[in-house]
Amino acid sequence: MQEDFLQYLWKHKKLDTSNLQTTNGEQVVISNVGTHNHNTGPDFFNGQLTIANQLWAGNIEIHIKSSDWYVHNHEVDPNYDNVILHVVWEHDTEVFRKDNTQIPTIVLKDYVSKTALHNYHKLFNSKQTWINCDHTIGAVSPFTVTNWLERLFFERLERKAKEMEGVLDQSNNDWEAVLFKLLAKNFGLKINGDSFLSLANSFDFSVVRKQQSNLQSLEALFFGQANLLAGDVQEGYYQTLQKDYGFLKQKFSLDNSSVTPFQFFRLRPPNFPTIRLSQLAMVYHVHHNLFSKVIASKNIADIYNIFSVSTTVFWETHYTFEKESKASKKQITKAFIDLLLINTIIPLKFCYAKQQGKSIEADIVKLMTQLKPEKNSIVNKFKTLKVVSESALQSQAVLQLKNNYCDKNRCLKCAIGNSVLTQKEI
Repeated sequence: MQEDFLQYLWKHKKLDTSNLQTTNGEQVVISNVGTHNHNTGPDFFNGQLTIANQLWAGNIEIHIKSSDWYVHNHEVDPNYDNVILHVVWEHDTEVFRKDNTQIPTIVLKDYVSKTALHNYHKLFNSKQTWINCDHTIGAVSPFTVTNWLERLFFERLERKAKEMEGVLDQSNNDWEAVLFKLLAKNFGLKINGDSFLSLANSFDFSVVRKQQSNLQSLEALFFGQANLLAGDVQEGYYQTLQKDYGFLKQKFSLDNSSVTPFQFFRLRPPNFPTIRLSQLAMVYHVHHNLFSKVIASKNIADIYNIFSVSTTVFWETHYTFEKESKASKKQITKAFIDLLLINTIIPLKFCYAKQQGKSIEADIVKLMTQLKPEKNSIVNKFKTLKVVSESALQSQAVLQLKNNYCDKNRCLKCAIGNSVLTQKEI
């Protein structure tokens, strides 16, 4: 038995309230269960109860055993002076106020249905299952699932927005610099994301602004900071970039010692850091004031137009500096732009609107529902459990569900978990 479950039962009145009585046989009528407190102090604030025909207003504390009151030293904590009701699973001792009056106690196990208790134990004692409700989630109503997934999506978006606010503080409130850092990380994808971010953090964004008009200088900056120009390669373009980087390094006092090494292993050639760095350089060469353009974009087509760029000519016949390859135009694909939309553009729009005091939730939902769901092991596994992601909004939501609820056994705070608990015996 967990205290969280008792709080859940009390908060949602998942108990027989028709004949509630204290351990002393006094009738209890609940007018208001109170406000759930997630910080220190009593579990519920400002509850309203009638006990033995006397109206009480105050706080409610919940424990597994009555004696936990003393285990937690509540008797010497003034935060608990206004507790009007003690709700427990097992009553093993009386609890008293400072004036020696007894705090009324309700024993919850006397009022909880056997079905709810069975479902609780079945849910939390599941072994060798991917998630606790592996065998029951498919029976939850689609309406409940859909609404909960939308809420989870915005919960995930709020978390990303908070992270962006941290980057904004570090960037002296320069939104263009924030966008550059976020884009850089996403251009590196999972394997090189941290390396690309460390590169973006290794110099002030003002250096990019000053070099935007010169594509070759921009590439020299990126490749040099990535430590990809430190070798002895007998190739003309390589040596040109090497020379240009030497000039930039001296002019701007550049230091790349903090940049994490880039990986080529286990990457398809189109995702090599050389190709992604060239594409990123091209984006910033073509689009000055990129942040303003992104914020002004009204639909997905606008974003596709902004990011549909290619590498420089050299990379049309190369994947690395050392070896020539078959000629091909290496344009940023729509699939890659979709990832930028999901992980950078849409969170950035949401965060910026929030900072401006504007609400764009409806626009965000419209954009996300137009994007195809991501393909990964979590999305695929939920699909086998009949929770099918029909858009990027839902695929992002199931990631939030798995990582922040299922993996942490937070079923009692999950709408799906709540629905499972109220089903007939599972």
